[in-house]
Amino acid sequence: MIRKIIQIDEKKCNGCGLCADACHEGAIAVKDGKARLLRDDYCDGLGNCLPVCPEGAITFVQREAAAYDEAAVQKHLNNESALEGCPGLKNWPVQIKLAPVNASCFSEADLLIAADCTAYAYGKFHEEFMQDKITLIGCPKLDAVDYSEKLAEILKQNSVKSITIVRMEVPCCGGIVYAVQRALEISGLQVSVKTHVISTQGSLLV
Repeated sequence: MIRKIIQIDEKKCNGCGLCADACHEGAIAVKDGKARLLRDDYCDGLGNCLPVCPEGAITFVQREAAAYDEAAVQKHLNNESALEGCPGLKNWPVQIKLAPVNASCFSEADLLIAADCTAYAYGKFHEEFMQDKITLIGCPKLDAVDYSEKLAEILKQNSVKSITIVRMEVPCCGGIVYAVQRALEISGLQVSVKTHVISTQGSLLV
């Protein structure tokens, strides 16, 4: 059906999250530093999010969209409430060297591969990076191992949809990025990869 629904301009969005807080239906979440509409049927088209956006990144459009589904929204809100305060882990173990390569959680997963220190350095790590992702962590300097083969097996045995890398700005964290790049070469697969860099002062550089 053609109906009025919000549209978010990612170029204007600064990731402040005010729109997500203003949306009573939980239709908006901040992911990868940008506000995103989670599902069309969560948006009621009333636009409580519009006036709170400091960048004017949200507008109304008329387009083909699923009808607003109050029952789906209520289920979504109940799930969010149940997870409130939860650290967000959807898999265990999270250490790369301990994770089984054929775990069911990897199937059709969006993977987060992060250096150990990033969660301690960046205060919004859970909110901005871990939501809706399967998390794997490691430190190439402390573990003194090459994660490439392990990650390649995970990729080959599962239909991984995307990979998000979060590393510190320090040189040793380059091993995490190298391991992912090498794993993709070994597996022969093409998977979308995004890399984010955290400073030692705790700010998001990239």
